[in-house]
Amino acid sequence: MEKVSRKDLLKSVKRVVVKVGSGVLTAENGLNMAVIDDLTADICSIKEKKIEVIIVSSGAIACGLKKIGILKRPQSVSQQQAMAAVGQSSLIMAYEEAFDRHGHKVAQVLLTRDDLTHRRRYLNARNTLFTLLSWKIIPIINENDTVVVDEIKFGDNDNLSAMVTNLTESQLLVNLTDIDGLFDMDPRIYKEAKLIKTVKKIDRKVSRFASSIPGFLGTGGMASKIKAAQKVALGGVPTIIANGLKPGILKKIFMGHQEGTLILPKDAALCTRKHWIAFTKSPKGEIVIDRGAEKALVKHGKSLLPSGIKEVKGRFRLGNSVLLISETGKEIAVGMVNYHSTDIKKIMGVKSVDIESILGFKHDDEVIHRDNLVLANQMDQGGDICHLRV
Repeated sequence: MEKVSRKDLLKSVKRVVVKVGSGVLTAENGLNMAVIDDLTADICSIKEKKIEVIIVSSGAIACGLKKIGILKRPQSVSQQQAMAAVGQSSLIMAYEEAFDRHGHKVAQVLLTRDDLTHRRRYLNARNTLFTLLSWKIIPIINENDTVVVDEIKFGDNDNLSAMVTNLTESQLLVNLTDIDGLFDMDPRIYKEAKLIKTVKKIDRKVSRFASSIPGFLGTGGMASKIKAAQKVALGGVPTIIANGLKPGILKKIFMGHQEGTLILPKDAALCTRKHWIAFTKSPKGEIVIDRGAEKALVKHGKSLLPSGIKEVKGRFRLGNSVLLISETGKEIAVGMVNYHSTDIKKIMGVKSVDIESILGFKHDDEVIHRDNLVLANQMDQGGDICHLRV
């Protein structure tokens, strides 16, 4: 029996991100228009409750496959990009026509990770989305597959939905897939599989359950949905993973029905800026720190000074994120640096008062200020699947 009251949990939700997977949107002969019509009707009823809705929609590549008549997702980047270009127009047109029947307008927003890595572009994207919402327009977001490369790829739209939830300060993530939620084993293979109604903490056991349930048309699977849920949980936001093929699923969720799997948020949430540093910015290098610096950071909440640095790995610029590694190779933290990698190599091991005499200038006493630092133990929810490397 689920102890958490979903009705109470949903009372505070004023903005929700709804992620819709490829397995939900595509049928044998193209887009599943019945599902799109059903989800559209549900979203419009949610908006009548004064709740803002942002859609993160997969399906462009899958739609392109069906449109061209190719049975298997292509492996090469150029072919996937071309397939997305073919499918994206049909996907957004289907949404536009469906919402238009209910008197609502939509806007297409295509993002790459690079758009969210740079703070100014991150804030520009945020402002654009808030403007659309203020105009009562429903943003439909997808990864810009036609230009994306591995270096700037989100990985999958589950990951993108987590970033968008943080970007827009939404209070709920609903992840719609083609099964009823998280099971203790793959329900498509094992009839005895049991649905897990509530996850209080994502630990190794939950991670193991998720890894046993792969995806088909999409690039994710249950593991990527659990990782996305973990990221938003660290921002204080719950996730519901449910079956998007069920008629009226969103309406049932917002009525407080026990649909799918509810993943509860962490009590001590990261602030939006630290969440961005930890999960949106890709680390560009590594800094190895000594035991004294490790203790100062972990035990006393201090900033990283040049005196505690043993080694610099990789090339990075001021404002980039880097991983902080202990002498034993353990991930300690991720943070934004105040100096270029070449400059840090010159000042590592010295006192802050000597920075200017060595470099000829000084931005700050700290290589990484504690306000721009996220410790690994701040992201620990009892398991080992939340890594700083992304």
